[in-house]
Amino acid sequence: MWQRIMRRVLLAVSGALSVFLVYVLAMNAESVPPDQKAGLNAMERADAAISEFVFTQSNKDDVEWKIVAKQARLFEQEKRALLNDVDVTLYGKKGRELTVSGEEGTFHIATKSFSLSNKETPLVVETRGGYTIYTNHLAWANDRKEVSTRDPVRIVGQGVEVTGRGFLGRLDVEEFEVLDDVRVALTPAS
Repeated sequence: MWQRIMRRVLLAVSGALSVFLVYVLAMNAESVPPDQKAGLNAMERADAAISEFVFTQSNKDDVEWKIVAKQARLFEQEKRALLNDVDVTLYGKKGRELTVSGEEGTFHIATKSFSLSNKETPLVVETRGGYTIYTNHLAWANDRKEVSTRDPVRIVGQGVEVTGRGFLGRLDVEEFEVLDDVRVALTPAS
């Protein structure tokens, strides 16, 4: 019973945050002449900036995923946001499926898809099943409910280490696969 109430509260909060985001975009958009915009870098051309950005995607009472970023720069025409210091949690049928943190990311507002990357160190993805995934770049396709990368990937956990290139995870069926150049090594249990 209390879980249903909490889900509804979270849904209401995410709705309120969405309304606030639209308000911020409408009220705080910078009016820079188009000829001056060409000389500015992406962060300076943003229509709005938000500190402590939070976006939650829900389906009915169920939270599907949540993005938390220290800073977001919104680009209204392009329907995207550039994110800094990003934490993402994806939820599956049994609760939290995986979490990942990245230095920077892009959130596509229209499709509700996003990507994450780090400049120097790999992204570290922690799964509910006890596996840790290391890769340079990770993308979420909301329409397919898939997380993927074309970059090298390393998966460690449960006495096994899998390396290869490319990764595809389908949260709806709880499947994860390495796509090419797959190598598997047994590791001692710790």
